[in-house]
Amino acid sequence: MSCLFCRIIAGEIPASKVYEDDRIIAFNDINPQAPLHVLIVPREHVATLNDLSAAHDGLVGEMVRRAAALAKERGYAESGFRTVFNCHEGAGQSVFHIHLHVLGGRRFSWPPG
Repeated sequence: MSCLFCRIIAGEIPASKVYEDDRIIAFNDINPQAPLHVLIVPREHVATLNDLSAAHDGLVGEMVRRAAALAKERGYAESGFRTVFNCHEGAGQSVFHIHLHVLGGRRFSWPPG
């Protein structure tokens, strides 16, 4: 298995987990871009957002709801937080297993750059 996130999910590579259930896992980013920088990853391997189907709607919803819950648990729900899905290299995707970035604890600009 060559996918970095599949290897983390399988326990082959350690990660600083902050949440897991039967469908998703969340862990701290190893190169944080904000005081809160968590990645929410589905256990099912889906390479990019382009590979999602209607059958994944509940999974994506669960990822987004978990992002809000993690931001709230860390005290960023009211001050603001950002969620980001990157799709393909041109948008910054470096691991081809969908993942939702949850960032908080600093001011973000727009457009993101």
